[in-house]
Amino acid sequence: MIPLEEAQNRILATVPRLPVATVSLADALGLVTVEDLAATEPIPPFANTGVDGYAVRAADTAGATAETPVRLRVVDELPAGKAPTVPVGPGEAIRIMTGAPAPDGADAIVMVEDTADEADRGVVVIRREARPGDHVRLAGGDLAVGDPAFPAGSVLGPAHLGVVASLGQPTVDVVRRPRVAVMSTGDELVPPGEPLSVGQIRDSNRPMLMALVAQTGCEVVDFGIGVDDEAVITERLEKAAATCDAMVTSGGVSMGDYDMVKLVLSRIAEMEWWQVAIKPAKPLAFGMLHGVPIFGLPGNPVSSHISFELFARPALLQMMGHPRRFRPVTAAVAEHDMRRRPDGKLYLDRVALRRDGDRLLVARTGVQASNVLSAMALADGLALLPDGEGVATGEPVDVMRLDLPADH
Repeated sequence: MIPLEEAQNRILATVPRLPVATVSLADALGLVTVEDLAATEPIPPFANTGVDGYAVRAADTAGATAETPVRLRVVDELPAGKAPTVPVGPGEAIRIMTGAPAPDGADAIVMVEDTADEADRGVVVIRREARPGDHVRLAGGDLAVGDPAFPAGSVLGPAHLGVVASLGQPTVDVVRRPRVAVMSTGDELVPPGEPLSVGQIRDSNRPMLMALVAQTGCEVVDFGIGVDDEAVITERLEKAAATCDAMVTSGGVSMGDYDMVKLVLSRIAEMEWWQVAIKPAKPLAFGMLHGVPIFGLPGNPVSSHISFELFARPALLQMMGHPRRFRPVTAAVAEHDMRRRPDGKLYLDRVALRRDGDRLLVARTGVQASNVLSAMALADGLALLPDGEGVATGEPVDVMRLDLPADH
């Protein structure tokens, strides 16, 4: 058997980063920047109000309270999007809406909640003393010209995209998003919606793996269920290599398997067939077809899911230029005995996490067999049980967090 870390390192040493692409902000979520981004214009571009209220001279509100208010003459109203045309003079105020430019002469904004409107008299009653700068957002207060926004290697989240838009850029240079072909193998597989015959099972792996690929931030290409025909399988794999950046297949990687995909890959690709020292997900195939990585995952659904998490997901993140590729591991406490037998493997038990004060407790989600996908669906972590007898109730255990991204 090959150790888990060695298998991961050999894959990551083989898989290249994809080229740079210029993409629209609408297509950039989850992608990785390739250059430092800095402000080319001030953000915000002008001083503006952060609240609805009245633009005033702070000195005119001196001593104002609810019991001893100050009255100022209202000389204009200023909504967001309109340039001010009237300055604020002594004893005056301008009604102003959130985001509107601060008018000349004003050095503070009084929140509307601290005022009373005497519109029939053209007066506003100020019930709280203002200080210079109150609720005024200065030009460049977020970013001044030349200020760094975020560095190369940043994973673009929603707020990042808002910043890029604030910089006035409709596009951003990133590592290109991979296209990933997903294919199930096995004559026994039937897609959802079709009747089952004796000996057939539903194809659960392909929908699951397609979702995992999409969750990783890649573009998914459905290559269906592989049929037992060498010419068809060869054509399909060659097409995937020609049109996609990576391939994920499930089934046909165990020792002794007689699978057409395995036969074809052995003939046309540079493949390695490993037995990794883990349970579940021991069998793994990895190789390259015309420079395109292929991940041959086990057929049992839990094994397929875990194999994707351990091998394909980190490699795809590396292809996308992510600085962090592995799910975080958290120290937790076993809520019950989590026993195993010594056999030279790392066990990855499906567990649910819950907070108990300052402790994180974990418990198995159900039967740990590699075909019980329902237990995988209930899990938000994988308890890492090294070779040995396992852990007892109350003992520490490391957990790979499936509920947290790699860049947490």
